[in-house]
Amino acid sequence: MKVNSPLEVYKFLPQTNCGDCGEATCMAFASHMIDRSLKLEDCPPLLEEKFKKKYLKLAELLAPEIREVIIGTGEHTVSVGGDDILYRHQLTFFNQPALAVDVWDTMSEDELTERIKFINEYKKFYVGRFLKLDMVAIRSTSGDPDKFKQAVTSVAGNTELPLILCSLDPKVLKAGLEVVADRKPLLYAATKDNWQDVADLVMEYDVPLVLFSPDDLDTLKSLAATFLEMGRDDLVLDPGTNPQGKSLRESFENFLMIRRAGIKEGQRDIAFPLLAVPMTAYLANDDPVSASYWETVLASVFTVRYGDIMIVHSIEPYALLPELHIRDTIYTDPRTPVKVDPKVYEVGSPDKDSPVFVTTNFALTYYTVESDLASNGIDCYLLATDTDGLGVEAAVAGGQMTGQKVSDEFKRVGFDFSEMTAHNTVILPGLAARLQGDMEDASGLKVKIGPPDSGRIPGWMEKNWPPE
Repeated sequence: MKVNSPLEVYKFLPQTNCGDCGEATCMAFASHMIDRSLKLEDCPPLLEEKFKKKYLKLAELLAPEIREVIIGTGEHTVSVGGDDILYRHQLTFFNQPALAVDVWDTMSEDELTERIKFINEYKKFYVGRFLKLDMVAIRSTSGDPDKFKQAVTSVAGNTELPLILCSLDPKVLKAGLEVVADRKPLLYAATKDNWQDVADLVMEYDVPLVLFSPDDLDTLKSLAATFLEMGRDDLVLDPGTNPQGKSLRESFENFLMIRRAGIKEGQRDIAFPLLAVPMTAYLANDDPVSASYWETVLASVFTVRYGDIMIVHSIEPYALLPELHIRDTIYTDPRTPVKVDPKVYEVGSPDKDSPVFVTTNFALTYYTVESDLASNGIDCYLLATDTDGLGVEAAVAGGQMTGQKVSDEFKRVGFDFSEMTAHNTVILPGLAARLQGDMEDASGLKVKIGPPDSGRIPGWMEKNWPPE
């Protein structure tokens, strides 16, 4: 049994409305428990001894169907798993898949340092935030514990990102753990052949572990049960990532079966995060460009169904950008539009003669307009009106954007036209043209109507600015 509504959570709370959690009421706090924006530990009274039974019971009822596994330490930890649903429209997916880019222990020191620097610094601005890489997977291609240890030492000295230590040889894994065990790396991997030796390492160093059994779910489940009996539940499952043809379909179906077993059937002994290795595409393609393409395809497929960690090789923009974009899309909360803060932004270096534009706080709309203005060198002010994250046309139709509301927004953010401008004029988007009269009445400003498409603003400016 799980709790699915704030009212069910509320029954277990102190119900004092003390505000120690930062919320006005216990019911408000309960709502944040459901969407996971707050934790049980954020309620100080609930931590008191007299509420211990309720705390433990509520923690059990709120626990996700798929175990959440934390890799790394400090501010660079990566959380994977932790989902309750199979389809994002049912609620939302919480922890997006971690992209781990590989390095290997036969690289030269210069090559290794350069690749780590790239991984560290890679970021792309997209709809209001930066898309970044999450982890480094260190592969033992030499089979030599000393070489692996040297590579792990070098990587650890050049990045704070969480690490995956990759080898099926327990001696090699131990060599790496001797260097970075305190950083809680993910150990890859225990198999039916090496599990006992790897288990000794996991118990000694207390690190999360991948269980690897390609195309054999019975063995994978048996391995998971064995480690659970040892008290280890920080496990990640790798059922194999076949790169093409019927075998790829088999891998895809294995991911589906495992996730459905964990969520729909309640099989707790297999309800763990899943790891995919899209870089297996390089085993089936001799041409690096073709391999990179198919790696991207695999990463996209398993992002959608239900990979929690991806180990990839290609760092080409045409590979990384699609992988990052589809991850961001699938793991954006479908219940909440992506928004920017509603306020007046400065684009370029505006002065009193600069125009004042209006748009909404829907992130895609705002950044499209802002980009069109900035790329054309238009110094101006831009109000992102609070429309609950709706675009212009929908906000006007639904009443979230009216002349009165836009006027009130300028007042709320303290933008005084008489002080900030010499023209007392505001420019509404073309799709909000019907608000012109109401806006003039509500604000006393001169209201001009811009083009419906912000890409046409430069041409519009030539004919309509400065105002007469």
